[in-house]
Amino acid sequence: MLYNLLFPLADGAGFFNLFQYLTFRTGGAVLTGLLVSFLCGPALIRALKIRQGKGQPIRADGPEGHLLTKQGTPTMGGVLILLALLAGTLLWADLTNAYVWILLFVTLGFGAIGFMDDYLKVRRQHSDGVPGRIKLVLEIAIALGATFWIVSISAPPLENGLTLPFVKSIIIDLGWFFIPFATLVMVGASNAVNLTDGLDGLAIVPIMIAAACFGAISYFVGNSVFSDYLQLQYVPGTGELTVFCGALVGAGLGFLWFNAPPAMVFMGDTGSLAAGGALGAIAVMTKHELVLAIVGGLFVLETVSVIVQVASFKMFGRRVFRMAPLHHHFERKGLAEPTIVIRFWIVSVILALIGLATLKLR
Repeated sequence: MLYNLLFPLADGAGFFNLFQYLTFRTGGAVLTGLLVSFLCGPALIRALKIRQGKGQPIRADGPEGHLLTKQGTPTMGGVLILLALLAGTLLWADLTNAYVWILLFVTLGFGAIGFMDDYLKVRRQHSDGVPGRIKLVLEIAIALGATFWIVSISAPPLENGLTLPFVKSIIIDLGWFFIPFATLVMVGASNAVNLTDGLDGLAIVPIMIAAACFGAISYFVGNSVFSDYLQLQYVPGTGELTVFCGALVGAGLGFLWFNAPPAMVFMGDTGSLAAGGALGAIAVMTKHELVLAIVGGLFVLETVSVIVQVASFKMFGRRVFRMAPLHHHFERKGLAEPTIVIRFWIVSVILALIGLATLKLR
């Protein structure tokens, strides 16, 4: 909004020329997201406590300690993330950019699904919210709509193309298969983040790390000079996604203030589905879908642990892990929650550095 309102005034006042720079507006988005989180967080948490009463229902079949330490903690903290994210994006992004609106559509759509799921869980005081099949159908519908929208504004050969990490100047034309592939990336990323959100502060830091990485990727891919230097595919318009990523980092930092152990509020599906869907959409827009699997490798590991656990039990009647997702396995082994969370953060940083290395090692 500020870009659209103030940058046209740059001819009369040189100060407004600052608003043309993505780096300046991204910094503003980070600070805006952080400030909105700090200002709105306490009031929102108080309101959630009053309305939810007993807070998020804790699964009886989960780690025993959760029934003692997490009982009564309110959920739907993702609302705070979305408020801060929207404020940072709408204030600092170029609102004539179609990629920004596609990303907001995906984020709010997945966030709405998560909100419904959280609301039903709290209302029924049961860990079952929206039925899994209905939730999946809604997620696929939103992702499909976003994919068709992305394809419609992309120039050949990028509209149906897949780029490969560590390889330059090669685009694999997926044809119509790109539609289900991109949809899978968004839905898969959304649910992978959702599975990771099980301990205080565990999911939000890897979300911020991935957002920061894709902020850099968006900036490079959307800049013809940098994309040529790094031998990346140039995708016009995607540089504006850097502002969204900055707003997500700021919103995440503010949310972490309240979500750090012991958490005052849980993210809930409202936040995890929205953030995961956003990361998947950014990966599709910037043509770095496979890099997302590296940068978000922690989310992938958590998801694979669930798949392996379920498959092993159904096929052989045996469990590979003491409990899935993976973070609960380490809880059952006796590791303290902060130890698990911080070690998973370290793993996330390492994977992000590997993902960023793909930009240069080609």
